[in-house]
Formats: sequence, C-alpha cells, structure tokens
Amino acid sequence: MAKRRKVSNPLALAVLAWLTWEPMHPYELGRRLQESDQDRSIPYNRGSLYMVVKQLAKAGFIVEQQTVRDTQRPERTIYAITPQGRAELHDWMRELVARPQEEYPLFGVALSLLVVLRPEETVELLGQRLEALSAQAEETRARIRGATEQGVAWVFLVEEQYRLALLEAEMRFVTELRRDLARPDYVRQWEERFGSRP
Repeated sequence: MAKRRKVSNPLALAVLAWLTWEPMHPYELGRRLQESDQDRSIPYNRGSLYMVVKQLAKAGFIVEQQTVRDTQRPERTIYAITPQGRAELHDWMRELVARPQEEYPLFGVALSLLVVLRPEETVELLGQRLEALSAQAEETRARIRGATEQGVAWVFLVEEQYRLALLEAEMRFVTELRRDLARPDYVRQWEERFGSRP
C-alpha cells in the first residue's frame, strides 16, 4: 500500500528533484520541466506549479532562500530543498520504483463496459485507436532517435522508452482484441445477449 504523503502531487516529486540540482524560483522550475519534456509525464500549469511550491514549503520540504527584486521583472522567490525534502524525495522515489501502484486508465474503464457497443462498431473504433497509438509510437521513436543523435545519455530517455514499450504493448493488445471481437462466434453471442437492446 502506498505511503500517505504530506504532498502527494507528482509535480511535487519533480520540483523536489529539480531543487536537488540548485535552488531556483518557480518560473525557472517550470521552464526546466518544459525543456526536459517532463511536462509530457507530469501535466501542470503555472498555477498548479506555484500551488505545489507553497505546499512543499508548508510541509517543510523546501524553504525560501532569497527574494530577488529586479526593476525589469516581478519579484521572484528562490527556493531550496531542505534535508527533510531530500529524505522525502528519496523515500518517495524508492516507493514508486519498487512497488507497482494501482492505476485506473480510462481505456480500462471503457474495456470493462465494452459490451454496450456493437462488435462491428467496436472493431472500427479500435482500428482508429490503433492508428492513433501507431502515430504516438512513431513520434516517441523519433524523439528517442533525435535525442540519441544529439548525445543525450540513455538514462535520460528511459521515460520515453517506457512510454514506447507501453504503446507497443497496447498496440499488440488492441490488434488481438479486434481479431477476437470480429470472430463470428463472439458476434453471435453478443447478438443473443445484447442485440435486442436499443
């Protein structure tokens, strides 16, 4: 079972990790998240980033290091990670890496209710999904290829490699599911059980 955390938003994990490199203000944190493409795994907006920074400060995981006043820009508060924040980061990372967490993707919900759609429609819709997955997989391969050609170390690409592995696994699953749903015996069973429903 996952440990209950003072701040459980995945964005907090990224903020703590970036602050281990150097103290910085939230705007700089956001810029680095975008530049490193981490915003592909951790969706956020500026407001949520500032909210997480406040939560981390309240929990004692980060502290205000200094406030920079510049006539050209708005006032900026620079934050640094605390020893408690570093301990939280390492504990949380160990948990996430070692223990699979129960996740509830929307596609899983759709699969659990698949019988509400006619088999032929489902096969067609899954074909559309397969095309979209294939495009996403190709885009991910291109990202990996481009980063590798630029000399990015493989360890900084594991997130993209994981994403690609999931896409390829889902493509195999969807291909097999389409084949099974198109089988005449399944179509006949579906018609007998659900065909009379509007």
